[in-house]
Amino acid sequence: MTAYYNPNAPKKSANLSINSDLIQQAKALKINLSKLLEEKLAQTIAAQKESVWIDENKEAIEEYRVLWHKGTKRDTVLRNSLKSL
Repeated sequence: MTAYYNPNAPKKSANLSINSDLIQQAKALKINLSKLLEEKLAQTIAAQKESVWIDENKEAIEEYRVLWHKGTKRDTVLRNSLKSL
């Protein structure tokens, strides 16, 4: 996966409100909340940026698909015509 952030950037404190039962269970399971949030946030950002990129490039992607499909049809016709020689 492409990193859409600088993994070497310094850490910064943030105040969050989280369900107390979830925090209690996470502590009991020794889940590193900072690490988990950072990983999940990075995945969410990557997914959303990829989605934005696809939306911004939708026309070009469709044009490529049409050209590729035409090319494969043309190649199939050419291969079939060469087989009959």
